[in-house]
Amino acid sequence: MSTTLIRNAAFIGTFDDAQTRYQDGSIFIRGNVIEKIGTAADVPQTADTIIDASKLILIPGLINTHHHFYQTLTRNVPGPQDAGLFEWLKTLYPLWARMNPEAIRISTQIAMAELMLTGCTTAFDHGYVWPHGARVDDQIEGAKAMGMRFHASRGSMSLGQSKGGLPPDSVVEDEAAILKDSQRVIESYHDPQRYAMLRIVLAPCSPFSVSGDLMRESIKLARAHQVHSHTHLAETFDEEAFCVAQFGKRPADYASSLGWTGTDVWHAHAVHLSEQDVAMFGATRTGTAHCPSSNMRLGSGISPVPALRKAGARVGLGVDGSASNDSSAMLEEARQALLIQRVGGNPSAVTARDVLWIGTRGGAQVLGRDDIGMLAPGMAADIVGYRTDALGLAGGAVHDPLASLIFCRPGNVDFNMIDGRVRISGGNFVDVNLPKLIERHNQIARAMVRDELH
Repeated sequence: MSTTLIRNAAFIGTFDDAQTRYQDGSIFIRGNVIEKIGTAADVPQTADTIIDASKLILIPGLINTHHHFYQTLTRNVPGPQDAGLFEWLKTLYPLWARMNPEAIRISTQIAMAELMLTGCTTAFDHGYVWPHGARVDDQIEGAKAMGMRFHASRGSMSLGQSKGGLPPDSVVEDEAAILKDSQRVIESYHDPQRYAMLRIVLAPCSPFSVSGDLMRESIKLARAHQVHSHTHLAETFDEEAFCVAQFGKRPADYASSLGWTGTDVWHAHAVHLSEQDVAMFGATRTGTAHCPSSNMRLGSGISPVPALRKAGARVGLGVDGSASNDSSAMLEEARQALLIQRVGGNPSAVTARDVLWIGTRGGAQVLGRDDIGMLAPGMAADIVGYRTDALGLAGGAVHDPLASLIFCRPGNVDFNMIDGRVRISGGNFVDVNLPKLIERHNQIARAMVRDELH
């Protein structure tokens, strides 16, 4: 089995339980697993591959717990730029209905490229629109080409406007077909093994786009196959009003009544939670994906992250949809998570180390993984590095390298290793033709908006 030595790093933040840090540290990797980490003198000095990290700040790869890759195709569309969630969705549903399998595959690769360049090594994607023969399989094909650790969802919508839901009938599916395909995807692709590169999640979209029956049957199927479950919840006041009117319950109570709490469940956003909701999430160890940029962009509100963490809920970071954030920048999302909690007047509400922990260890907990999120022996070799001599870190990294990643502007990563494979070196992908990928992505995006995609 091949070995790799990443040596003499300027700084290593491990995010282990002791928050161990090293200056002039090294990491020895065998295959895809970290075998030894410590000061340069404590780690083997030879390996099949040796990487000089003397100008790098190394941290565990960031973990994205909520995204919609396909939305890279509709970033910055003029109509809904200043809309709230429901109006925004109603404007974009018809555009998303025009996607085909290539659009799904290419948008997956574009989103992953941006994530990887901004420090991400593992991503969950919530795909729930599958028109014109598109399937989860198309995303998986794209992800394999990028070499990113991927939690793919068989997401779904079944409650169209004719049945009282928000989406048009043209983008919803039959519930029996959804469940049948969900089982197919799990049986075809889910890998429960340690260091798995691909896992499957069942993810009915939201209370206003799926029925209670589909929610119940989906989580029943997920638990039978021991896969995790995900949905949007408590994102806006409009959603709360919808749930009260349709189900006689606020969103968190509605989810609980359907069995959607526990260590195998996480919800995107969780903005509008009562104290009782927060306590319930904590008591059941239910997870949340905090998406501050999207929540600000759509005017949705601020998730009570400190309260959720104090209660015992699992909390990770998500960049959310590429058309509600218009970016897939993980480190920027961590910075926003810090700033948004300080707006209320408490400058110590969340620290730089808190948001980096949420983006690494917290994300691993949300996805139900104990093999990623920190740098330690026995953990997956998912490692990213930022240059200490980057312009945005000048005068910052010399004082506190770790906090500088949040308070300053490090730019893109110089180094990204996933599962022991170098994916980005010197700030560039080792085997991805990014200009060609962007060119084709833009062609598809223009054709979709003009209704010329075939």
